[in-house]
Amino acid sequence: MSDKIEVGSVITGKVTGIQPYGAFVSLDENTQGLVHISEVTHGFVKDINEFLKVGEEVKVKVLSIDENAGKIGLSIRATEEAPAPQPEAEKAKKPRAKRQAAPIKAEADNSQGFNTLKDKLQEWIEQSNRNDLIKK
Repeated sequence: MSDKIEVGSVITGKVTGIQPYGAFVSLDENTQGLVHISEVTHGFVKDINEFLKVGEEVKVKVLSIDENAGKIGLSIRATEEAPAPQPEAEKAKKPRAKRQAAPIKAEADNSQGFNTLKDKLQEWIEQSNRNDLIKK
C-alpha cells in the first residue's frame, strides 16, 4: 500500500468497478479502496449505478486502512456537506385517515365483559361447585 495515504485524507480517485454493495476506487497505480454503498451520498441509496459510473473521477475521504488485509475504506459522502434538514411543513407526508373511536356501550352488571381475575375468581369457584353446570 502507498505510504502517502493516511486516514482522514481527501484524495481524487477513479471508479474502477461497481458492485451492489459499493464501488471500487483507484487511488493511484497500485492502490484501490472501496466506497461502501452507505458512504456514496447522504440519504438512502437503492441502486449505486444511479450515482456512480465506471471511469468517473470522484473525491473520497479515507476512513480506514487495514494493512494486514490490504483494504482501504473510503467515503464520498464525507467529502460533501450534509443537506439541511427539511422543516416539517415541507416534508411530503401521506395524509392519514382519521379513525373513529368505537362507541362505548353501557353494559349491565351481570354481563360477561372484562373483569380482573381477582373479581372473577370467586365467581368461577362458585360456578365449579354448582351441580347444574357440571356436564354428565
